[in-house]
Amino acid sequence: MIHHSLIFEKIILFQAVLILIIMVLGENMMLTRKKKGLSQADLGRMIGTSGDVIGRYERGDITPSIDVVSKISDALEVSIDYLIGKTKMELDKQALKRLEDISMLPEENKKFILNLIDMALRDFKVKKAHNS
Repeated sequence: MIHHSLIFEKIILFQAVLILIIMVLGENMMLTRKKKGLSQADLGRMIGTSGDVIGRYERGDITPSIDVVSKISDALEVSIDYLIGKTKMELDKQALKRLEDISMLPEENKKFILNLIDMALRDFKVKKAHNS
């Protein structure tokens, strides 16, 4: 009996997590879409569906397939991780392309660029702390 109870609890937990992901996906879709000045119909046209379907995704009435989520993230120019709430960092295509380019560099060049970024961030934080 304990074994069945444990399985049931895991199923319920999995369903709860899935519902949260769907809710976050819908909300992040809507917020990003509005931020970019797109209507549901605009986004629907961009990914090959209707505005009504986009509205249903945003409300969590239906769940898009991973292929559709990928199309939505491309259309909104954000990562899938951002859409599903795995990160709060809204990376645009240009930032993602830069990160990809850096990752393809030889290790020595990659370290040099990352050190430059670290120095710039440290400088920014010091100035920010000094101005506070």
